[in-house]
Amino acid sequence: MVVTSVDASGPAVAVEARTRSRDPAACTGCGAVSGWVHSRYVRQLADATVGGRPVRIDLSVRRLYCENSACPKVTFAEQIPGLTVRYQRRTPLLQRLVEEIGVVLAGRGGARMLSILNIALSRSTVLAQLMRAPLPPLVTPQVLGVDDFALYGDTYGTLLFDATTRLPLTLWEGRDAEQLSRWLREHPGVEVACRDGSLSYGQGIAEGAPDAVQVSDRFHLWQGLSRRVQDIAAAHRSCLPSALPAADPAGPEPAGVVDADVEVVDGPAIRHARRLFEAVHELVGTGRSHSSVARELGLDRRTVGKYARARTWQEVVRRAPRRPSTLDPYLDYLQQRWDEGEHSAVILHQELVGKGYLGHYQRVKMALAPLRQGLPLDEPRERPPSPRETARWIIAAPARHGPQTTDRLRRLLERCPELRLAHDLVREFAAMLDARDATLLPDWLGRLTNSGLAPLASIATALRADHHAVAQGIATCYNSGVNEGRITDVKLQKRIMGGRAGVPLLRHRVVLMAHLRRRF
Repeated sequence: MVVTSVDASGPAVAVEARTRSRDPAACTGCGAVSGWVHSRYVRQLADATVGGRPVRIDLSVRRLYCENSACPKVTFAEQIPGLTVRYQRRTPLLQRLVEEIGVVLAGRGGARMLSILNIALSRSTVLAQLMRAPLPPLVTPQVLGVDDFALYGDTYGTLLFDATTRLPLTLWEGRDAEQLSRWLREHPGVEVACRDGSLSYGQGIAEGAPDAVQVSDRFHLWQGLSRRVQDIAAAHRSCLPSALPAADPAGPEPAGVVDADVEVVDGPAIRHARRLFEAVHELVGTGRSHSSVARELGLDRRTVGKYARARTWQEVVRRAPRRPSTLDPYLDYLQQRWDEGEHSAVILHQELVGKGYLGHYQRVKMALAPLRQGLPLDEPRERPPSPRETARWIIAAPARHGPQTTDRLRRLLERCPELRLAHDLVREFAAMLDARDATLLPDWLGRLTNSGLAPLASIATALRADHHAVAQGIATCYNSGVNEGRITDVKLQKRIMGGRAGVPLLRHRVVLMAHLRRRF
């Protein structure tokens, strides 16, 4: 083509151009070359900005006759490679820019970014151009990854990706076996399928690709075992305080213990706790369940359990042991000044600031609250480990424990034989994972079943139903680590679109985003 003029005096750069008259053009219908001109007309094309200014191209193109009598087209408009596309009012350069911004930022965010670049397009246009972009050709992978993700509410979707290239393939709504088996039958060639413990996915893979090796992910196996250990620790909560060091006879009393001779200032909370304690123990003593007592008293079942476990009503009144804070080095000084008659929290806070205290006044005020009720200062006490913390001690490798954790875990396992048994079984499974050896898996599952611990027996039943995939997950190098990364990326794309995107748009963005990252 020939540029005839350029006008840069207005807000936009206007370029006028025309195609050469002697060059033949290919018919857009049959591809036959023709030089028989019918007429000319002007096309207006938007191009990428120059120096931050929009560019408009007024291009005069020819309409030619098609000389092929068998072609259904009588006339056609010539196209300029790299500049014009049929029915398109944007140049390919600008079109690619709009599509890539739509992939990265979706509709509304993409329209805002384009407006910064002085390209005025609506969010609907950005999304329309994004959906018009073709997806990369789908190549059936040898190692397939399958995982589910939450679309919205209780609706889930399925994501497939190539575990070798780490690129997503497709996604759809639902996570049933029929959809997965249909896709596998339409795309034969999968040799290994990595998945979590979902039996529906296992069934779909078995039906769609019966020769494929199924691999149950090691992370999910380890996660399921850790949850069962936490259930065991919760069932033996009474053993958890034994992890703490032996109390010093001259030191403070353990948390939750109140001397019966100590006079506690009466108040509404004290009277309420005493009434609830007496009512709960009276009803529980008749053999009624905690749920029945909770319904009658209008309480939560866990609250009833807390009052039923307490030996005295004072145990439910005492606050939880306070955690260490920056005020602890100044507690003796606070007690001394209180005994001297200074009861103003403002003045005491100012004195502590002069001694180097950097905390807030509110912390000093809260520390003085027990003194105003005639109680001693609340000193920090060590708390027993929670079931979750106990499970983390048992699950973590011994080499990662600090000296304090090692000592606490040793005391706890000496006190609770059930947790000792769970600890030994967990370490046996960890040894199998480290050695990539699944030969001991049947014996280990039998020990879980005969352990007498219901959580471990239940996971043994689940693992035995998926024995082959579990053994492959232990022994092979394949895993679902890529699955989790891709699911995180899907959640990110959902949040960028405010959770309102449909499945086709989400599929387009997830697939194209991965290829865009790989390209740049």
